[in-house]
Amino acid sequence: MTFESFYKELDAINALRTNRMRMAKMVLNDYSLYDHLFKIAFQVDDPVSSKACWVLEFVYLDEPEFIIPYLDRFTADLKNLKLDSSIRPLAKISQLMVEAYFKKKTSKIQSALTDQHLELITEACFDWLIQDEKVAAKVYSMYSLFHLGKKYDWIHDELRLVIQKDVSNESAGYKAATRKVLEWIRS
Repeated sequence: MTFESFYKELDAINALRTNRMRMAKMVLNDYSLYDHLFKIAFQVDDPVSSKACWVLEFVYLDEPEFIIPYLDRFTADLKNLKLDSSIRPLAKISQLMVEAYFKKKTSKIQSALTDQHLELITEACFDWLIQDEKVAAKVYSMYSLFHLGKKYDWIHDELRLVIQKDVSNESAGYKAATRKVLEWIRS
């Protein structure tokens, strides 16, 4: 499938889970589409990039190893994301990768993630927490940063400061996640 025809397929979908799953299966069945998907996902000013990010999330959930050849680009470009609907799925992928990194059971993701990748994820997560992002992206970022704080001592102190600032103005979901993360840090 050409880039243009894949782009048109993505542009035609809406947020329904069945559509995202169908597109993810298409990519999983034709690895060459993964290049197209990544290219579109990081065209940060294009609304279709959000749809590519939705599909990328589903691809990652099904086959996490698919992202390994793209880790350098993925982590380097996280900071460039602008659209809320692109940030949420990539914040979730970041959280899942960080959790895989810290699991006791060895995985290919764990082996592939470098200190530089983790530092770029840390930077993006702090940016998403500080900026006016939607709650889901902030919560995924909190969870990622909590785990990253196991490796980088300074993160827990900074995370505590950031999430406690103006927490009274946040949603119930954000407050609940804040309480959970603060409890994890204390224990």
